Amino acid sequence: MNPTSPTTSPLSPAFAGHGHVTFLGAGPGDPGLLTLRAVEALAGADVLIAEPEVLDVVRGHARAGVSTPELAVVDEASTAAGVPVLRDAANLVMEAARGGRRVVRAVTGDPGLDGNAGAEMLACAAEGIPFEVVPGVATAVGVPAYAGVPLRDAQGTDVRFVDARTADERCWNEVGASDGTLVVSTTLDSVAAAGELVAAGRKPDTPLTVTIAGTTTRQRTWNATLGTIAQVFKQGKVLPSPEGHRPVIAVVGERSAPAQRDQLSWFESKPLFGWRVLVPRTKEQAASLSDQLRSYGAVPHEVPTIAVEPPRTPQQMERAVKGLVTGRYEWIAFTSVNAVKAVREKFEEYGLDARAFAGIKVAAVGEQTAAALVDFGVKPDLVPSGEQSAAGLLEDWPPYDPVFDPIDRVFLPRADIATETLVAGLIELGWEVDDVTAYRTVRASPPPADTREAIKGGGFDAVLFTSSSTVRNLVGIAGKPHNVTVIACIGPATAKTAEEHGLRVDVLSPEPSVHKLAEALADFGTRRRESALEAGDPVTRPSERRPGARRRRTT
Repeated sequence: MNPTSPTTSPLSPAFAGHGHVTFLGAGPGDPGLLTLRAVEALAGADVLIAEPEVLDVVRGHARAGVSTPELAVVDEASTAAGVPVLRDAANLVMEAARGGRRVVRAVTGDPGLDGNAGAEMLACAAEGIPFEVVPGVATAVGVPAYAGVPLRDAQGTDVRFVDARTADERCWNEVGASDGTLVVSTTLDSVAAAGELVAAGRKPDTPLTVTIAGTTTRQRTWNATLGTIAQVFKQGKVLPSPEGHRPVIAVVGERSAPAQRDQLSWFESKPLFGWRVLVPRTKEQAASLSDQLRSYGAVPHEVPTIAVEPPRTPQQMERAVKGLVTGRYEWIAFTSVNAVKAVREKFEEYGLDARAFAGIKVAAVGEQTAAALVDFGVKPDLVPSGEQSAAGLLEDWPPYDPVFDPIDRVFLPRADIATETLVAGLIELGWEVDDVTAYRTVRASPPPADTREAIKGGGFDAVLFTSSSTVRNLVGIAGKPHNVTVIACIGPATAKTAEEHGLRVDVLSPEPSVHKLAEALADFGTRRRESALEAGDPVTRPSERRPGARRRRTT
């Protein structure tokens, strides 16, 4: 007998024709903390009802077309005036469930610690609507872990959790008399009121850590004591911000000592932690690069600098695709993801699919192009073993052999920008080349005004230039990056173009690879951080050096 899950999936036939609600914990903020069960539930949802602060965390895992009704915002002024304001989430959940929909109700942290979620569960139970609970990482546990603050030592230190927003005097007296670790969910308005714990018996020199925006790339943690935290915040001008919806987590006790956090702060010490990095590519092109930047703690921002359009005269492409089907070519070489897309679209126009490549050898210039082919249903026969470029492709390309190669012709679908290096190299190897314009590249439309202002005003910490054209096009559509922005270039030619546009090149990739470029930027960030620490200076982002930049960080 196969083991079964203790929970019932909302996709289960047991709920066919009936509404079902999944109460889902979205964790403290990092999308990577969603559980496998949470991702599964989100993929099957008809309706997604999420707290505003976690909507972006969960929405990416929901299927296309999922309904995401907005929650009503509680009007604090009306509440203060005694006007009752109903929380709309419960009404939305019940209405959708009564209509036979599969509902996912996502909350911050864990549903078991959310009082409103508990009330909504009771409402479901009262009406006989089936529901399940998908636990999430509790904010009070996840945030200290990301701050490098262990809550319990080998001796089994007592750990108490307190919500300062609801704690009364009796609660403070009780935890104040304890010598265990105390985890306090609070706000920036009240975190400095540590005097309550001191008055209840805690010593003023008790170590304290305070973390804001925990588990996100805006996270920041302060080390202080109960007696000094108010002064630390005052000196640092740490103030609440309009984004302060996430709770602040304070950890009181010996385990939060600064010396230990210096060794255990794994998240905030990432090489590009909190850096806003401009990637002049579309989201599709930049997917793996952006994931790599996130692993270094950065916040990638994709801005396309080129747009792809069909060739002005499609006849050449049409003849080449027909020749592909009729056996005119021995090889087809793809030098970009866009080339794969152009051929695929032409295939679909003719009612063809990947089977038309049968008997034809396929080459891809690099891993991303190869991945696009695999997605099309084609496994490339040749991908460069070394440098992922036209030169690298030529190094591995076999010379034409009339004995083993019945056909001597290569189909090269490309952009309207010439590819003389590859064409000349293939001809030198004895091949005939049909060099066909499959698509045109044109300058993209300017990005939104706030992005342009951030580029010119120093709002980005770094920009990655992956070609000379990205330099020219970005400057053309958005302006020149501010001089505090770190400029990283993929190779000497790109660096030369950047310098010609008046930019200072700080990072040069050791190889013409976007992933090596990101790695080089991370190395730069590591060296910069180490230099600041050795000099006893605060670790800041490049954008914080620009005139007028705010040096405080809030939630």
